[in-house]
Amino acid sequence: MNISHVIRVFQSTRQGCWSGVARVRAGLIAVVVMAMAGCASSVSVVETWDGNPEAASNAATLEAPGEIRVTRVNGRVMTNFLMDDLALDYALLPGDNEVVFVYKTIWAKSGVVRNGESKVHVIESEPQVVRFDAEAGETYRFDFDQPESRQEAERELPEFSAAIVSSAGASVASSTVWDPKEQMTASRTPIPESASGSAPVSGTTALDQLKAVWETASDDEKKAFLRWAFE
Repeated sequence: MNISHVIRVFQSTRQGCWSGVARVRAGLIAVVVMAMAGCASSVSVVETWDGNPEAASNAATLEAPGEIRVTRVNGRVMTNFLMDDLALDYALLPGDNEVVFVYKTIWAKSGVVRNGESKVHVIESEPQVVRFDAEAGETYRFDFDQPESRQEAERELPEFSAAIVSSAGASVASSTVWDPKEQMTASRTPIPESASGSAPVSGTTALDQLKAVWETASDDEKKAFLRWAFE
């Protein structure tokens, strides 16, 4: 056996290892993509109540763009989806509603980015709350100033406020900084606090466990995973 033969064997083995890693990574990416596709198709309208209240048959709709992440509706914690910037519609029971949300924008960094350093600037508001009387069957949307640069977004952040606008274009409410002590206590359909951080139970699928782990990850860990998965 000569040295050239050893080199060929080593190269073949290394290529096989990299091929195996590539297949594993491709498989993981496929799972993530299918999960996101499934989420997008199954949660196009997110119900904000528990059970089957009669008023749900003529619920109102609140359209939230990617910059708005709704965290609570009438005290109920909303699901944290795989991607923070999903545009979602929320079905609201007619009557008084309290919506807690966070405004968040992401801006690419210019210049050289060091290893391990985030490639983006994240501009995120304190939790905001908006309370309004939703009419049956009506569609509402968030309305707020759209900054054209990171610097503009940073300047506007301390005074950020979003309006809730009806389908006719009328502003029905404006948001303020959320104070948990002032949470709405009006009687609504009983909504239990969703359990967070609970460990996966036996019988759950790998996708369920992945979602559970994802919900406990920090923003930086989520970004690092997505950069790895889609590189």
